[in-house]
Amino acid sequence: MTKLNDLIAARIAATGPITLADYMADALMHPKYGYYATRDPLGAAGDFTTAPEISQMFGELIGLSLAQAWIDQGHPSAFALVELGPGRGTLMSDILRATTSVSGFADAAQVHLVETSPTLRHEQATRLNARQSKVTWHDDIGTLPDLPLYLVANEFFDALPIRQFHRAALADRFADGAVWREVQFGLQNDTLVAGLSAAAPIAFLDHRIHDTNVGDVVEHCPALAAITEDIANRIATHGGVALIIDYGDWRSLGDTLQALQNHAAADPFAHPGETDITAHVDFEAIAMATTSTNGGAKYTRLTTQGVFLERLGITKRAQTLAATLSGDALETHIAAHRRLTHPSEMGSLFKVLGLYPTNAPPPAGLEP
Repeated sequence: MTKLNDLIAARIAATGPITLADYMADALMHPKYGYYATRDPLGAAGDFTTAPEISQMFGELIGLSLAQAWIDQGHPSAFALVELGPGRGTLMSDILRATTSVSGFADAAQVHLVETSPTLRHEQATRLNARQSKVTWHDDIGTLPDLPLYLVANEFFDALPIRQFHRAALADRFADGAVWREVQFGLQNDTLVAGLSAAAPIAFLDHRIHDTNVGDVVEHCPALAAITEDIANRIATHGGVALIIDYGDWRSLGDTLQALQNHAAADPFAHPGETDITAHVDFEAIAMATTSTNGGAKYTRLTTQGVFLERLGITKRAQTLAATLSGDALETHIAAHRRLTHPSEMGSLFKVLGLYPTNAPPPAGLEP
Protein backbone atom coordinates (compact mmCIF):
# COMPACT_ATOMS: atom_id res chain seq x y z
CA MET A 1 0.00 0.00 0.00
CA THR A 2 1.05 3.58 -0.62
CA LYS A 3 -0.04 6.85 0.99
CA LEU A 4 -1.83 7.71 -2.23
CA ASN A 5 -3.69 4.39 -2.12
CA ASP A 6 -5.03 5.36 1.30
CA LEU A 7 -6.15 8.77 0.01
CA ILE A 8 -7.92 7.21 -2.98
CA ALA A 9 -9.63 4.69 -0.69
CA ALA A 10 -10.78 7.48 1.62
CA ARG A 11 -12.17 9.40 -1.35
CA ILE A 12 -14.16 6.39 -2.54
CA ALA A 13 -15.46 5.73 0.98
CA ALA A 14 -16.66 9.33 1.18
CA THR A 15 -18.11 9.91 -2.29
CA GLY A 16 -18.53 6.54 -4.01
CA PRO A 17 -16.87 4.76 -6.96
CA ILE A 18 -14.45 6.63 -9.21
CA THR A 19 -13.64 6.26 -12.91
CA LEU A 20 -10.35 5.05 -14.35
CA ALA A 21 -9.65 8.67 -15.37
CA ASP A 22 -10.08 9.76 -11.74
CA TYR A 23 -7.68 7.04 -10.62
CA MET A 24 -5.07 7.92 -13.24
CA ALA A 25 -5.27 11.63 -12.46
CA ASP A 26 -4.48 10.96 -8.79
CA ALA A 27 -1.86 8.28 -9.49
CA LEU A 28 0.05 10.44 -11.96
CA MET A 29 -0.61 14.04 -10.95
CA HIS A 30 -1.54 14.26 -7.27
CA PRO A 31 0.42 17.35 -6.13
CA LYS A 32 2.09 15.58 -3.20
CA TYR A 33 2.08 11.85 -3.94
CA GLY A 34 1.53 11.60 -7.70
CA TYR A 35 4.05 9.83 -9.89
CA TYR A 36 5.22 12.90 -11.82
CA ALA A 37 5.30 15.14 -8.75
CA THR A 38 7.77 12.97 -6.88
CA ARG A 39 10.48 11.81 -9.27
CA ASP A 40 12.45 12.00 -12.49
CA PRO A 41 11.00 8.94 -14.26
CA LEU A 42 13.44 8.87 -17.20
CA GLY A 43 16.64 7.03 -18.00
CA ALA A 44 18.37 3.96 -16.60
CA ALA A 45 17.64 4.98 -13.01
CA GLY A 46 13.98 5.66 -13.80
CA ASP A 47 11.16 3.63 -15.27
CA PHE A 48 11.24 4.33 -19.01
CA THR A 49 13.29 5.95 -21.79
CA THR A 50 11.86 8.24 -24.48
CA ALA A 51 13.15 8.82 -28.02
CA PRO A 52 15.07 12.05 -27.20
CA GLU A 53 17.01 10.17 -24.52
CA ILE A 54 17.89 7.40 -26.98
CA SER A 55 19.67 9.63 -29.52
CA GLN A 56 20.28 13.28 -30.29
CA MET A 57 19.20 12.54 -33.88
CA PHE A 58 15.54 12.48 -32.87
CA GLY A 59 15.49 16.03 -31.52
CA GLU A 60 17.69 17.36 -34.28
CA LEU A 61 15.32 16.18 -37.00
CA ILE A 62 12.24 17.39 -35.11
CA GLY A 63 13.90 20.80 -34.88
CA LEU A 64 14.66 20.94 -38.58
CA SER A 65 11.07 19.97 -39.44
CA LEU A 66 9.80 22.82 -37.26
CA ALA A 67 12.32 25.22 -38.79
CA GLN A 68 11.26 24.28 -42.32
CA ALA A 69 7.63 24.98 -41.40
CA TRP A 70 8.71 28.36 -40.01
CA ILE A 71 10.42 29.15 -43.31
CA ASP A 72 7.44 27.89 -45.34
CA GLN A 73 5.14 30.21 -43.40
CA GLY A 74 7.15 33.36 -44.05
CA HIS A 75 9.68 33.51 -41.19
CA PRO A 76 7.42 35.08 -38.50
CA SER A 77 9.55 37.49 -36.48
CA ALA A 78 8.32 36.13 -33.15
CA PHE A 79 6.81 32.74 -32.38
CA ALA A 80 6.19 30.38 -29.48
CA LEU A 81 8.40 27.29 -29.57
CA VAL A 82 6.43 24.94 -27.33
CA GLU A 83 6.85 21.46 -25.93
CA LEU A 84 4.14 19.62 -24.03
CA GLY A 85 5.49 17.30 -21.35
CA PRO A 86 9.16 18.06 -22.01
CA GLY A 87 10.74 15.45 -19.71
CA ARG A 88 14.27 16.49 -18.82
CA GLY A 89 14.42 19.13 -21.55
CA THR A 90 16.56 16.91 -23.78
CA LEU A 91 14.32 17.24 -26.84
CA MET A 92 14.06 21.02 -26.60
CA SER A 93 17.81 21.31 -26.07
CA ASP A 94 18.46 19.26 -29.21
CA ILE A 95 15.89 21.30 -31.18
CA LEU A 96 17.62 24.54 -30.18
CA ARG A 97 21.07 23.21 -31.02
CA ALA A 98 20.02 21.84 -34.41
CA THR A 99 18.31 25.08 -35.46
CA THR A 100 21.16 27.45 -34.65
CA SER A 101 22.20 27.23 -38.30
CA VAL A 102 18.74 28.38 -39.51
CA SER A 103 19.13 32.13 -39.93
CA GLY A 104 16.75 34.10 -37.72
CA PHE A 105 15.04 31.09 -36.13
CA ALA A 106 16.69 31.34 -32.70
CA ASP A 107 16.14 35.10 -32.48
CA ALA A 108 12.43 34.71 -33.27
CA ALA A 109 11.82 31.73 -30.96
CA GLN A 110 10.30 32.16 -27.51
CA VAL A 111 10.61 28.89 -25.60
CA HIS A 112 7.56 27.76 -23.61
CA LEU A 113 7.29 24.46 -21.75
CA VAL A 114 4.02 22.99 -20.47
CA GLU A 115 5.04 21.04 -17.38
CA THR A 116 3.44 20.51 -13.95
CA SER A 117 6.18 18.48 -12.25
CA PRO A 118 8.51 20.57 -10.02
CA THR A 119 11.15 17.85 -10.26
CA LEU A 120 11.16 17.87 -14.05
CA ARG A 121 11.00 21.67 -14.25
CA HIS A 122 14.25 21.74 -12.30
CA GLU A 123 15.83 19.26 -14.73
CA GLN A 124 14.61 21.32 -17.70
CA ALA A 125 15.93 24.56 -16.25
CA THR A 126 19.35 23.04 -15.63
CA ARG A 127 19.63 21.71 -19.18
CA LEU A 128 18.22 24.70 -21.01
CA ASN A 129 19.96 27.34 -18.91
CA ALA A 130 23.19 25.70 -20.02
CA ARG A 131 22.15 26.71 -23.53
CA GLN A 132 21.46 30.24 -22.26
CA SER A 133 17.83 29.85 -23.26
CA LYS A 134 15.12 31.95 -21.64
CA VAL A 135 12.23 29.63 -20.80
CA THR A 136 8.66 30.25 -19.63
CA TRP A 137 6.83 27.42 -17.89
CA HIS A 138 3.07 26.80 -17.97
CA ASP A 139 0.77 24.47 -16.07
CA ASP A 140 -1.44 24.12 -19.16
CA ILE A 141 -1.66 25.40 -22.73
CA GLY A 142 -4.28 28.00 -21.90
CA THR A 143 -1.63 30.51 -20.83
CA LEU A 144 0.53 30.27 -23.96
CA PRO A 145 1.05 33.61 -25.75
CA ASP A 146 -0.97 34.63 -28.80
CA LEU A 147 1.83 34.01 -31.29
CA PRO A 148 2.47 31.61 -34.16
CA LEU A 149 2.71 28.20 -32.51
CA TYR A 150 5.47 25.71 -33.31
CA LEU A 151 4.73 22.82 -30.98
CA VAL A 152 5.94 19.30 -30.32
CA ALA A 153 4.21 16.75 -28.07
CA ASN A 154 6.31 13.60 -27.74
CA GLU A 155 4.74 11.00 -25.43
CA PHE A 156 2.41 13.58 -23.92
CA PHE A 157 -1.07 12.40 -24.90
CA ASP A 158 -0.42 8.82 -23.74
CA ALA A 159 -0.17 10.03 -20.12
CA LEU A 160 -3.54 11.82 -20.13
CA PRO A 161 -6.16 10.02 -18.01
CA ILE A 162 -8.62 7.82 -19.89
CA ARG A 163 -12.03 6.34 -19.28
CA GLN A 164 -12.77 2.75 -20.36
CA PHE A 165 -16.10 1.47 -21.63
CA HIS A 166 -17.17 -2.14 -22.26
CA ARG A 167 -19.85 -2.58 -24.89
CA ALA A 168 -22.76 -4.41 -23.28
CA ALA A 169 -25.68 -6.42 -24.59
CA LEU A 170 -28.81 -4.33 -25.14
CA ALA A 171 -31.23 -4.36 -22.25
CA ASP A 172 -34.97 -4.58 -22.92
CA ARG A 173 -35.45 -0.88 -22.21
CA PHE A 174 -32.99 0.12 -24.96
CA ALA A 175 -34.53 -0.42 -28.38
CA ASP A 176 -31.54 0.30 -30.58
CA GLY A 177 -28.06 1.81 -30.68
CA ALA A 178 -25.48 0.56 -28.20
CA VAL A 179 -25.04 0.56 -24.45
CA TRP A 180 -21.84 0.65 -22.46
CA ARG A 181 -20.60 -0.20 -18.98
CA GLU A 182 -17.83 2.03 -17.64
CA VAL A 183 -14.89 0.72 -15.61
CA GLN A 184 -15.15 2.07 -12.08
CA PHE A 185 -13.28 1.52 -8.83
CA GLY A 186 -14.82 0.85 -5.46
CA LEU A 187 -13.83 -0.71 -2.16
CA GLN A 188 -14.15 -4.26 -0.92
CA ASN A 189 -12.87 -4.85 2.60
CA ASP A 190 -10.92 -1.58 2.32
CA THR A 191 -9.22 -2.84 -0.86
CA LEU A 192 -9.48 -1.08 -4.22
CA VAL A 193 -11.41 -3.24 -6.70
CA ALA A 194 -12.52 -2.68 -10.29
CA GLY A 195 -16.08 -3.12 -11.45
CA LEU A 196 -18.49 -2.01 -14.17
CA SER A 197 -21.28 0.55 -14.06
CA ALA A 198 -24.84 -0.15 -15.10
CA ALA A 199 -25.34 -0.28 -18.86
CA ALA A 200 -26.38 2.97 -20.53
CA PRO A 201 -26.06 4.76 -23.88
CA ILE A 202 -23.00 7.03 -24.15
CA ALA A 203 -23.56 9.82 -26.68
CA PHE A 204 -19.89 10.50 -27.39
CA LEU A 205 -19.43 6.84 -28.35
CA ASP A 206 -22.24 6.83 -30.92
CA HIS A 207 -19.66 6.87 -33.74
CA ARG A 208 -18.33 3.52 -32.45
CA ILE A 209 -21.62 1.63 -32.84
CA HIS A 210 -20.76 0.24 -36.27
CA ASP A 211 -17.21 -0.97 -35.58
CA THR A 212 -17.61 -2.61 -32.17
CA ASN A 213 -19.31 -5.71 -30.84
CA VAL A 214 -20.59 -6.80 -27.44
CA GLY A 215 -17.60 -7.30 -25.16
CA ASP A 216 -15.31 -4.83 -26.95
CA VAL A 217 -13.48 -2.19 -24.93
CA VAL A 218 -13.24 1.41 -26.10
CA GLU A 219 -11.09 4.04 -24.40
CA HIS A 220 -11.90 7.74 -24.25
CA CYS A 221 -9.55 10.53 -23.16
CA PRO A 222 -11.65 13.38 -21.68
CA ALA A 223 -8.91 16.03 -21.93
CA LEU A 224 -7.80 15.22 -25.48
CA ALA A 225 -10.41 17.18 -27.44
CA ALA A 226 -10.03 20.44 -25.50
CA ILE A 227 -6.23 20.39 -25.74
CA THR A 228 -6.31 19.59 -29.46
CA GLU A 229 -8.93 22.23 -30.19
CA ASP A 230 -6.85 24.86 -28.40
CA ILE A 231 -3.76 23.92 -30.43
CA ALA A 232 -5.69 23.83 -33.73
CA ASN A 233 -7.37 27.18 -33.06
CA ARG A 234 -4.02 28.81 -32.29
CA ILE A 235 -2.54 27.44 -35.51
CA ALA A 236 -5.59 28.52 -37.51
CA THR A 237 -5.46 32.03 -36.02
CA HIS A 238 -1.74 32.74 -35.80
CA GLY A 239 -0.04 30.08 -37.95
CA GLY A 240 2.49 27.42 -37.02
CA VAL A 241 2.49 23.62 -36.78
CA ALA A 242 2.15 20.88 -34.20
CA LEU A 243 3.97 17.56 -34.28
CA ILE A 244 2.27 14.91 -32.15
CA ILE A 245 4.37 11.78 -31.63
CA ASP A 246 3.13 8.88 -29.54
CA TYR A 247 2.28 5.22 -29.49
CA GLY A 248 -1.20 4.24 -30.54
CA ASP A 249 -3.21 3.99 -33.72
CA TRP A 250 -5.92 5.65 -35.77
CA ARG A 251 -8.78 4.34 -33.61
CA SER A 252 -8.97 3.02 -30.05
CA LEU A 253 -10.07 -0.56 -29.62
CA GLY A 254 -9.27 -2.80 -26.67
CA ASP A 255 -7.72 -2.35 -23.25
CA THR A 256 -4.36 -0.62 -23.78
CA LEU A 257 -3.74 0.55 -20.21
CA GLN A 258 -0.21 -0.28 -19.11
CA ALA A 259 2.26 0.53 -16.36
CA LEU A 260 6.04 0.50 -16.13
CA GLN A 261 8.36 0.33 -13.15
CA ASN A 262 12.12 -0.09 -13.47
CA HIS A 263 11.69 -0.58 -17.25
CA ALA A 264 9.44 -3.61 -16.76
CA ALA A 265 5.68 -4.15 -16.96
CA ALA A 266 3.88 -3.56 -13.67
CA ASP A 267 0.37 -3.72 -12.23
CA PRO A 268 -1.15 -0.23 -12.74
CA PHE A 269 -3.21 -0.58 -9.56
CA ALA A 270 -0.78 -2.19 -7.11
CA HIS A 271 1.21 0.89 -6.09
CA PRO A 272 -0.50 4.13 -7.18
CA GLY A 273 1.96 7.01 -7.38
CA GLU A 274 4.95 4.71 -7.87
CA THR A 275 4.46 3.46 -11.45
CA ASP A 276 4.15 5.17 -14.82
CA ILE A 277 0.65 4.59 -16.20
CA THR A 278 -0.21 5.24 -19.85
CA ALA A 279 -2.57 4.17 -22.64
CA HIS A 280 -2.35 4.11 -26.41
CA VAL A 281 -3.36 7.33 -28.14
CA ASP A 282 -6.47 7.47 -30.31
CA PHE A 283 -5.19 9.58 -33.21
CA GLU A 284 -8.60 9.63 -34.86
CA ALA A 285 -9.91 11.52 -31.83
CA ILE A 286 -7.16 14.12 -32.33
CA ALA A 287 -8.12 14.45 -36.00
CA MET A 288 -11.82 14.79 -35.13
CA ALA A 289 -11.03 17.53 -32.60
CA THR A 290 -8.96 19.36 -35.20
CA THR A 291 -11.75 19.37 -37.77
CA SER A 292 -14.27 20.53 -35.14
CA THR A 293 -12.53 23.93 -34.98
CA ASN A 294 -13.12 26.87 -37.32
CA GLY A 295 -11.68 25.13 -40.37
CA GLY A 296 -8.42 27.06 -40.43
CA ALA A 297 -6.28 24.07 -39.46
CA LYS A 298 -6.04 20.54 -40.77
CA TYR A 299 -4.20 17.33 -39.99
CA THR A 300 -1.71 15.24 -41.96
CA ARG A 301 -1.91 11.58 -42.83
CA LEU A 302 -0.93 9.46 -39.82
CA THR A 303 2.68 8.34 -40.41
CA THR A 304 4.84 5.85 -38.56
CA GLN A 305 7.80 7.27 -36.66
CA GLY A 306 10.25 5.22 -38.71
CA VAL A 307 8.97 6.59 -42.03
CA PHE A 308 8.82 10.13 -40.63
CA LEU A 309 12.44 10.05 -39.47
CA GLU A 310 13.65 8.43 -42.68
CA ARG A 311 11.97 11.15 -44.74
CA LEU A 312 13.81 13.72 -42.63
CA GLY A 313 17.15 12.03 -43.33
CA ILE A 314 17.93 10.11 -40.16
CA THR A 315 20.01 7.45 -41.95
CA LYS A 316 22.26 10.04 -43.57
CA ARG A 317 22.62 11.82 -40.22
CA ALA A 318 23.41 8.50 -38.54
CA GLN A 319 26.13 7.78 -41.09
CA THR A 320 27.68 11.21 -40.53
CA LEU A 321 27.79 10.71 -36.77
CA ALA A 322 29.04 7.13 -37.13
CA ALA A 323 32.12 8.33 -38.99
CA THR A 324 33.40 9.89 -35.76
CA LEU A 325 32.69 6.88 -33.54
CA SER A 326 34.22 3.49 -32.83
CA GLY A 327 33.94 0.57 -30.42
CA ASP A 328 31.12 0.59 -27.89
CA ALA A 329 30.07 4.13 -28.82
CA LEU A 330 29.53 3.07 -32.42
CA GLU A 331 27.56 -0.02 -31.40
CA THR A 332 25.33 2.10 -29.13
CA HIS A 333 24.77 4.58 -31.95
CA ILE A 334 23.79 1.84 -34.42
CA ALA A 335 21.42 0.34 -31.85
CA ALA A 336 19.83 3.75 -31.25
CA HIS A 337 19.17 4.27 -34.95
CA ARG A 338 17.54 0.84 -35.14
CA ARG A 339 15.47 1.41 -32.02
CA LEU A 340 14.04 4.68 -33.33
CA THR A 341 13.24 3.48 -36.84
CA HIS A 342 12.92 -0.31 -37.13
CA PRO A 343 9.35 -1.65 -37.47
CA SER A 344 9.94 -4.24 -34.75
CA GLU A 345 10.97 -1.55 -32.25
CA MET A 346 9.68 2.06 -32.08
CA GLY A 347 9.47 2.55 -35.83
CA SER A 348 5.92 1.23 -36.30
CA LEU A 349 4.46 1.35 -32.78
CA PHE A 350 4.97 5.12 -32.61
CA LYS A 351 3.04 7.36 -34.97
CA VAL A 352 3.29 11.01 -35.99
CA LEU A 353 0.39 13.35 -36.75
CA GLY A 354 0.90 16.96 -37.82
CA LEU A 355 -1.47 19.92 -37.52
CA TYR A 356 -0.96 22.92 -39.80
CA PRO A 357 -2.83 25.86 -41.42
CA THR A 358 -5.00 25.16 -44.44
CA ASN A 359 -3.04 27.75 -46.47
CA ALA A 360 0.39 26.24 -45.75
CA PRO A 361 2.23 23.08 -46.79
CA PRO A 362 2.32 20.15 -44.35
CA PRO A 363 5.33 19.80 -42.04
CA ALA A 364 8.44 18.21 -43.50
CA GLY A 365 8.38 14.44 -43.04
CA LEU A 366 4.59 14.30 -43.16
CA GLU A 367 3.98 15.01 -46.81
CA PRO A 368 1.06 13.10 -48.43
